[in-house]
Amino acid sequence: MGNIIAILNQKGGVGKTTTTINLAAYIAKTGKSVLIVDSDPQGNATSGLGIDKQQVQFTTYDILNNRCSAEQAIVNTEFTNLAVIPANANLAASESELVSSARREQLLANSLSNLPYDFILIDCPPSLGLLTINALTAANWLLVPVQAEYYAMEGLTQLIDVFQRVRSNINPSLMMLGIIVTMYDSRTSLSEQVVAELKQHFGDLVLPTYIPRNVRLAEAPSYGRPISEHDKWSKGARAYKQMTKEVLKRVQANQQ
Repeated sequence: MGNIIAILNQKGGVGKTTTTINLAAYIAKTGKSVLIVDSDPQGNATSGLGIDKQQVQFTTYDILNNRCSAEQAIVNTEFTNLAVIPANANLAASESELVSSARREQLLANSLSNLPYDFILIDCPPSLGLLTINALTAANWLLVPVQAEYYAMEGLTQLIDVFQRVRSNINPSLMMLGIIVTMYDSRTSLSEQVVAELKQHFGDLVLPTYIPRNVRLAEAPSYGRPISEHDKWSKGARAYKQMTKEVLKRVQANQQ
């Protein structure tokens, strides 16, 4: 089984899906096979790759409810080495439907266990419910995007607590990969203050490359393309390309 990275922040609007799509795309460009698992009922990782989430045959919902295998749900994208297990609004029902299931935290892990991908990236919902616990149980790594704005630290303590409980009780192989600063604006003192606070609390877990506010980055999902395909020379593209190198370096360092 390859490296499985859960990309999570229970706050919405922090660049979680943008990070999932663009990290996946740049890893794929290194020649690695990459699968995105869309585990958010909003299905933005699906539509952000140019896939109509209402027209797919199977989704993450069907996998969790044992209606299909993970292999059956995989949709290849137009981008080399990059595939996705899509999601749509049906997935919202899983939180209540799976409560009575045996080993309900393990459902996603069991489904992904034999897939032949070098990297699997799970785009988590903006919550700490059962879908997120499934993602953390399946993952080797946790990557946390944090917006460089007011209240950036809000909820991080709770997220870290959930991470530690999953690691202690369910998935001892889960490790913290890092914290990604998103929507960074070097012109403002606020962004600098947020970074300083994050570094004070989390030290080297904060990745050295910050993802800037960037119009081209924001508009890329509406074209169904990663930033590497939409505008590879933009500030956002250059930042995600560099950040991907840092993520891969951290993964490789822990495998030696």
